[in-house]
Order: sequence, then C-alpha cells, then structure tokens
Amino acid sequence: MEKNWKNVNNRQIAQIYDRIFKKILTLSTRAVIGLINGLFETEYPPDSIITYNWTEHHDDNLKRTLADTIITINHSHSYHVEAQMYEDEEIEFRVFDYGYRHALNAGKDTDILQFPEPRIIYLYNYKNIPDIKEIILDFGTQGTFPYRIPIFKLLEHTAEELSSRKMVILIPFMMLKLRDSIRKERTPENMEALRTLILDDIINAINKNQALGNITSGDANKLRSLIQKLYNHLYSHYEEFIEGGFNDMMEDGLVLEADILEAELTKKITERVTKEVTEQVTQQVTEQVTEQVTEQVTQQVTQQVTEQVTQDVMRQSQRNTICKLYSKLKDVKQVADLLELPLDIVQKEI
Repeated sequence: MEKNWKNVNNRQIAQIYDRIFKKILTLSTRAVIGLINGLFETEYPPDSIITYNWTEHHDDNLKRTLADTIITINHSHSYHVEAQMYEDEEIEFRVFDYGYRHALNAGKDTDILQFPEPRIIYLYNYKNIPDIKEIILDFGTQGTFPYRIPIFKLLEHTAEELSSRKMVILIPFMMLKLRDSIRKERTPENMEALRTLILDDIINAINKNQALGNITSGDANKLRSLIQKLYNHLYSHYEEFIEGGFNDMMEDGLVLEADILEAELTKKITERVTKEVTEQVTQQVTEQVTEQVTEQVTQQVTQQVTEQVTQDVMRQSQRNTICKLYSKLKDVKQVADLLELPLDIVQKEI
C-alpha cells in the first residue's frame, strides 16, 4: 500500500513539472530555438519555423496525456525532448517508441523512417545516471544497431552556463538545486543560498537574456511566473519561511520585477489604444460638425479629445501602478524612484 501511494505521489509531482516543461516549450520562437541550439549544438537562426508534433497516449490508468515533445525546425529536422523528474528504467524504450511513431507519420510516402534526434533532460540529480541511454536493435542476420539517447543533467550546470548557451528557458528548474539541503534543514546559510540562487543568479540570467534579445519580455514575465509557482511548490510551506518573513521577501523580489515591467508595458499599450480610440471619436465628431465648423475648429476638437482621453487613461494606469508597488514596498520614495515620478505625485496618489 505504501509503495502504491508513493508511486501515485511521484506521478502527481511529475505531472506538475511536465506541465511546466510543456509551457516552457511554447514560449517565443527565438526562445525555443535557443534551447534547441544549446541542447543539440545546432545553429538555427532565431526566426526559424517551428512545428510542434503534439501527440497523445494513454497510460495504464487510461488517462489521456500529452506525449513527449517532438519539434520540427524549418520543415526538415525533428528533435525529441523529454524532461524527466524521476528515475525510469523504461524511459529509453518510451523515447524510441515515440520516435518510431513520429517516423511512421512523417514518412508515409517514403520507404525511409527518419527518427527525430532525441535528448532526455534530467531535472534532478540521481546517482549513476549514465551520460547516454542505449537500446540495441537486433535485426537478426542483418546485424545490430545501437539507438543512443544523450542525457542532459540540468543540475550539473549553473544558471550562468544555461544563460551563455541561450538555454535560459530551462532556468525555472534550477529552483531544484537546493531542494535537498532545504528539506534537510532551514539554516540561515541555506536560506541565504536560496535567496541568492533565485533573486541573483536566476533572475539576473533572465534579465540578461531579455536585454540581449534572446527572449522576449513576454517570455521573461512567464519565466518569472513559473519561478514563483515552483517556489510555492517547493519551499513556501516550511514554517521557518512563513514565520521568518522569507516568503514575503521572495514574493516581493519576484513580483516587483514583474510589476515594473508591467507598468512599462501598460504605458506602451495605453498610448497605442488611446490613439486608436481618439481617432474613432474624432471621426465621429468630425462627421457630426463638418457642415457647421471650419477645418480649424475640427483640428481643435481633435486635439482636445486626444489630450483628454490620454490624460484620463494614463492617470488611472499610473494610480493603479503606484498603489500596487506601495502595497509591497511601503516606501513612498522607493516607489517614486522606481517609476521615475516626482515624490509629491506619488504621495498624492497614496
């Protein structure tokens, strides 16, 4: 009974990481191409065409799940990527099976079975994991052939290594690096190591890759969101983190980054939407008064409408952002500095 419960628990946990991995693989094209290039040592340009070969299978409980991801680049070469959280003695056979099915579907009109290039990403460190998984295909008198699957052991690498190889979209899983030591004891040293890992190493890697154009701002926000979810899943339940204020500090550090970016994005969107709305309103006004006013008056109306709509929308957006940041920071001057606003304006809104 205990073994069955453990298997069920492991399966549920594995599904959490599987969903996160699938979400990561649907980030922007340039982000996913960066992962493929880093993982398979290829050199595809960031604007390459990606095709997702999503398939479905049923496990022993007849529960429908998404199979491992096979990605085709530029309609030519396919790559099979599987993320593995727990040891699986049959993983190489499953990878071969998915690859074989893909080859059948992709080569219906030919006599050639072209398998995708496989990789297994181990998200967690286990003893005696080989660098390559291998199956020997025995074709009788025709001979044998080794089917090899290279292993990428994520936690043997640093955040900086992932960043330099443009594989930064895997970085949320670096949260697992300190899982064992934190589970064993929550010492001040361990807690500081976790803070450094997340707020310095991981977040800095995301910011750096966004600045370099390796990922989009949308990718960066989604990665931060996944980091927050993984933190909650792995660490936030510990009593020392709750009572010591560590959870609040982590939330402020992660959410604040997103809030500042959200404010910048909101400003850009607001300006664009305001312009579109103003053009529509001005057109309606112009049609109503064209017969009664001169061209000069129409231009004045247009300018007034533009200014009024812009001021109202921007004022409300600014007020919301100020209040949200102040609720986290409790420091008027820091909010003013972050948003580059005069101190008296921030004080007035609060």
